[in-house]
Amino acid sequence: MLKHLRLLLLACACLLAPHAGAAELREIDWLDMIPPDELAELEKMADIEIDHNSDIPAEPIGSSRTVATMDGVRGKLPGYIVPLSSDDKNRVTEFFLVPYYGACIHVPPPPGNQIVWVKPAEPVPNVEIWNPYWIEGTMHVRATQNDVAAASYSFEAEQVRPYM
Repeated sequence: MLKHLRLLLLACACLLAPHAGAAELREIDWLDMIPPDELAELEKMADIEIDHNSDIPAEPIGSSRTVATMDGVRGKLPGYIVPLSSDDKNRVTEFFLVPYYGACIHVPPPPGNQIVWVKPAEPVPNVEIWNPYWIEGTMHVRATQNDVAAASYSFEAEQVRPYM
């Protein structure tokens, strides 16, 4: 009887082991990445209209200020991929993750604390920029800038998958 109990416990442990790490990932909200005082100011602002036909460039809203406690957070973050580089098989090897479709393409881009530079562990095939994705891994407070935009955060993505 004791032998059967041991086998049953071993089988349960084997079945549950793959799910043990999933509970460790924190779901990160884009608002978590804005300092509380800046978020309070943004919430007080009236709705903003941007005239895309104007010759006067739109001023960015927000800042590149970060939340220090986000450094080293293991979690998952949803967003849209803005490809920055790809390999010879057209798989994305580096990208910005942004909170809404069209960010970094339209003017003005989101503030730096709403753009995350991502280096996936494996190149990402078949990226559809109009569909959202989850990235899972570790976030860092680390600025990155290129011709497209400036990001205040970076992310070591262990996994990139469609948002479901």
